[in-house]
Amino acid sequence: MLQPKTKYKQIVNYVLNGINDGTLQKGGWLPSVNEFRMLFNVSRETVFAGLAELKAKGLIDSCAGKGCYVTGMQARVEKNIFMLFNEMNAFKQTLYNAFVSGLKADDTFNIQFHNYNRKVFEVLLREANGHYDTFVLMPGKFKGLKPLLDSLSGRVLLLDHCHQELKDAFGGVVQNFEADTYNALISGEAKLQRYTSFYMVQSDAKEPYERYYGMERFCEEHGKRHRYLNSLRGRTINEGDLFMVADDTDLVTLLKSAAAQGLTPGQEFGVISYNDTPLKEILAGGITTLSTDFAQMGRTIAALIRKQTKGVVDNPCKLVIRASI
Repeated sequence: MLQPKTKYKQIVNYVLNGINDGTLQKGGWLPSVNEFRMLFNVSRETVFAGLAELKAKGLIDSCAGKGCYVTGMQARVEKNIFMLFNEMNAFKQTLYNAFVSGLKADDTFNIQFHNYNRKVFEVLLREANGHYDTFVLMPGKFKGLKPLLDSLSGRVLLLDHCHQELKDAFGGVVQNFEADTYNALISGEAKLQRYTSFYMVQSDAKEPYERYYGMERFCEEHGKRHRYLNSLRGRTINEGDLFMVADDTDLVTLLKSAAAQGLTPGQEFGVISYNDTPLKEILAGGITTLSTDFAQMGRTIAALIRKQTKGVVDNPCKLVIRASI
């Protein structure tokens, strides 16, 4: 969910984008307060806050009993940004909030979600083409996107995860999943010596396979067995196993299986979970986590919008060691 302090910007961006793409003309009436409420699922107060900012910019005025209408067509916009996320979760919310905080007051933005659907990703980009000067995109595991991204009317910046073919052509802020996993295991080497079999547990549908490459490299250097698992269904936990788990649902499944077998994480077997949360600080005595700094990612991508460099920035990542290893 978008935070209340940023929700009113949806009203502002709706009008600014309408003025910029010509769907709102001088003298044209805006949706009513109730229509805005239904359109964006916000409160009356949020709508009024957005309208107040538009009035302050000299772009709209109101008429008693009729509503608001467009009075100005020259919106001073620093950047007009189209954001396309794969999904909105607690981590992406942190990224989003930090990004918005790093924008200038006259920047406008529109955020959409493709939910790991390639067709939706392409349709949304084609519809946005020609209406924005900056595109901030999470392409994830999609391949062969360069021709589409090259066709966009504005600058393209990549976010979080993408294939090497795109990193070589565009700027952005990404996670280096292979290096992050390998370096994390190296940093925790002293704690990991007693584990003999390492398992990477994650869904092929959306999670980066590069994580496994990092684990594989560590295991081969240290004489450890290793395997990639799409699911924990029906798996027996053996003494000396170490599980690296991407999804919190799989983490819960793993802990339930361990409890059923009378095993304790950090004793008979080990657990490393991706993406830290406050709950993991206390769950099962403390779950070791490997997590990127999503707030830093948001701040960095906002700063890159002001620069003309094409390089890709690797976002910082940290292993937090707790009782589970």
